[in-house]
Amino acid sequence: MNVCLKIGGDLLDAVRADLHRPHSFAHERVGFLLAAAASDGQGGIMLLVRGYQTVADDDYERHPSVGAQIGSNAMRKAAQASYRPPSAILHVHTHGGRGRPGFSRVDLDSAASFVPGFAETAPRMPHGLLVLSNDSVHGLLWAGPDRPAFPINSFKRISAPIRADWSDK
Repeated sequence: MNVCLKIGGDLLDAVRADLHRPHSFAHERVGFLLAAAASDGQGGIMLLVRGYQTVADDDYERHPSVGAQIGSNAMRKAAQASYRPPSAILHVHTHGGRGRPGFSRVDLDSAASFVPGFAETAPRMPHGLLVLSNDSVHGLLWAGPDRPAFPINSFKRISAPIRADWSDK
């Protein structure tokens, strides 16, 4: 299945800046992208990111074996944000560096527990997991809690402004 994710350039820059902020004890930051989802007309899915939910400092929990662990309060806030309008929830974090990043075993194991919870809040929407590097992204999407994940195989940064005086001549 083809999956394309589109995100505004300014929003992507804000997400990267948020994920690079230091935390008093967590070694990495986490956030949630909220996206509209639609068929691309060819059997695939188009995701249009329309918002970002940062995780508050006090929603992180101390855990010795992971870079960042967030509590149920952070998950609840993301679920509430996705309720109206119904939105796909994409858990996002960064591994830094350059090139296409990969998921750690912890990333994949964690997703197996929280993605089904997202499906309870917005059951008709796909939900997923993204990891950013400084110049690339890798993502997985689940179309339902009992379905296997498939890769998000196209990422588009939308940065060109739309001119108000543009006309179709």
